[in-house]
Amino acid sequence: MDRLRAEEIASSPKICNVQYNGKRVFIQHVEEDHDVARVYYLDDPANEFEVQLSNIREKR
Repeated sequence: MDRLRAEEIASSPKICNVQYNGKRVFIQHVEEDHDVARVYYLDDPANEFEVQLSNIREKR
């Protein structure tokens, strides 16, 4: 995923269909200096983790 698009999604009030490893995630924050995002699975919001933006897919 493109960093600018990830930042748009992170700041959006609506939940977009974004996936990591085939499961839907919520993007909490995008690191400005790195292509990394802080995310959590929608069904497990207590467990946040970092992933490379290249591993995140948006399903439209």
